[in-house]
Amino acid sequence: MFGLSEIAILLIVVALVVGAKKLPELARSAGKASRILKAESRAMKSGDGAGEPAATYTVKETRPADGER
Repeated sequence: MFGLSEIAILLIVVALVVGAKKLPELARSAGKASRILKAESRAMKSGDGAGEPAATYTVKETRPADGER
């Protein structure tokens, strides 16, 4: 039957075919998450900021255009 490596390759190929449009977005999100994690771990190791987060976040509020609801 199939071994572990063959199943893993098959799952990777299926994921690439099914989620090809979402891959750039997922890679971008993973990159942002790793940068935030690195910044936070550096801040914790250096002891700067006394527990304050190294990265700041902004929330963009979206409103529907005129006539849309």
